[in-house]
Amino acid sequence: MNLTPLPFQNGAGGWHVYEAGRTRGTRGSEGGTIVLDDEHSDGARITLERDTLHNVPFAITCGIYGWLVHTRFFADEPGAQAAYGEMKLALEHILHLIAEEAGPERVSEELDSFIERFP
Repeated sequence: MNLTPLPFQNGAGGWHVYEAGRTRGTRGSEGGTIVLDDEHSDGARITLERDTLHNVPFAITCGIYGWLVHTRFFADEPGAQAAYGEMKLALEHILHLIAEEAGPERVSEELDSFIERFP
């Protein structure tokens, strides 16, 4: 699977800091402090939290609007930071399929692959 950034038909394309960074330092969906919070103009968001309510040091929650919400937990920051970047590229790939109107079956297959790759 090619996970290099692709041009998009919708929106301006690409990632930007969610709400101009105003969410950083606030409580995230897993009860931790938001460290990173990015949104893709084609309809996705990914958030990295520290010190979650689940006594896990780091959590990444991501979603593709109308398609997916997925959370992962990590014991260390380097692992969480690396996964954050990898997951952003994989989310972009799925967004590209949606923009190209690949069809719900194809998108669902890619979502299943995403969850398997990033359990």
